[in-house]
Amino acid sequence: MNTAQHYINGQWLAQGACRDSINPATGEVLGQYHVGDAQLAHSAVAHARAAFFGTNWQTSPRQRAAVLFQFADRLEAAMDDLVALIVAENGKLQAEARGEMMGSISEIRYYGGLARAILGRSFEATPGSFSIMHREAAGVAAIIVPWNAPVTLLVRSLGPALAAGCTCVIKPAHQTPLIHQRVMECLADCPDLPAGVVNSVNEDGAQVGQAFVAASGVDVISFTGSSATGRQIMAGAAPTLKRVGLELGGKAPAVVFADADLDRSVAELTRAAVMMAGQICVAATRFIVHDSILDDFTARAVAAFGAVKTGPGSDPASQMGALIDKGNETRLLGVIEQAADEGEMLLRGTNPGGELARGAFVTPTLFRIDNLQSALVQEELFGPIVSIERFSTESEAVHMANATVYGLAASVHTRDLDRAMRVSRAIRAGTVWLNCHSRLFAEGETGGYGQSGQGRLHGVEGLNDFLETKHIYLEQGTLPQGMNI
Repeated sequence: MNTAQHYINGQWLAQGACRDSINPATGEVLGQYHVGDAQLAHSAVAHARAAFFGTNWQTSPRQRAAVLFQFADRLEAAMDDLVALIVAENGKLQAEARGEMMGSISEIRYYGGLARAILGRSFEATPGSFSIMHREAAGVAAIIVPWNAPVTLLVRSLGPALAAGCTCVIKPAHQTPLIHQRVMECLADCPDLPAGVVNSVNEDGAQVGQAFVAASGVDVISFTGSSATGRQIMAGAAPTLKRVGLELGGKAPAVVFADADLDRSVAELTRAAVMMAGQICVAATRFIVHDSILDDFTARAVAAFGAVKTGPGSDPASQMGALIDKGNETRLLGVIEQAADEGEMLLRGTNPGGELARGAFVTPTLFRIDNLQSALVQEELFGPIVSIERFSTESEAVHMANATVYGLAASVHTRDLDRAMRVSRAIRAGTVWLNCHSRLFAEGETGGYGQSGQGRLHGVEGLNDFLETKHIYLEQGTLPQGMNI
């Protein structure tokens, strides 16, 4: 069996009790991981801080670019290993796992390019005075990684942090330690990476994450996860006034107008609702449909959702994989019961049983509801459970789309370009897709409005959380002779 270790100051540490890593599709033990504690977390922070101030990392953009390209090359060489691990430990389909790896490698190479293109500016405010606005690394960044996309959601914070010149400490998710171990092995193999620049500590609770959040030696927190945990992180970081970047929960509405291409819309939204078994913050979770096409859309959606084959990610015939664990299966079955009580059940999800009974599976669910105040509409369910809601006017559709505390993503489905642009501007979400759903890539920033977070990841703006701007001011005639401008 594989065993995931901690990685601190360029050394692997087999320290702490061991816990099992479980295959969610079978319930079988895949391997183990060592559990860290606050002491290890503080050691990781100390080494990251020593590397920030004791090496040339923050002032060597070409070295940083070289490391990121080396990292991408090694991940690409380990692609098959990592795809198999993601399928086994995370429960994804093979195609989803391969897509995650390809996107992650693309992201790292993107930031490898940006590492040599971090530009400031200069100007002459008054005659003979010069201002230089210099962009420099913020310091030590703590990255707290969720389980649902353990490679992508690591590298989309780690990539810009390293490109900016930060040193890093990482807390991986306890559900996916073996995937993280393999990624860290690729990073540790990069010949130009100084010891201490990247450190990682495993855990199975909150002790390590809380230590990172509270540590005075950490300057930036980058977290992806639930809004509830995001609020706790903000509170924990307040005493030290850390910079906090948060990508949090979502409740993505898909607004379907009467003139939409229903064949395309239903296909897009089915895929966007069941990808990763609905365990992704940008999943399509609310279908807000014009009343003139409600019956037609509903019939098509029920047929499409009912045709989704749920099964292990290792089975090429599967169209939706496992949930992360049996606890989440139990939770979602309870949500389905609530949906049957509060709304009209159109397609009821359940564990498929048979050979899949030992695994964590729930088939897709569709239900009708007209109560915007229901927790089923307001709360992130994080599974393949979707509500269908009716609207009559454009203004009503916008009101419904904006009716939750979340604002991470949405989609608008219409053939009318003016309406598409008008409604996409009116919806309060960080990303609005037109006639499609769930397109994410390295060049395009993503992030949330409201309780879906703050800051942006991906793209050029993804560097902002990890950079400071320093104003250097100079007046002519104030330097020794021969050094004037």
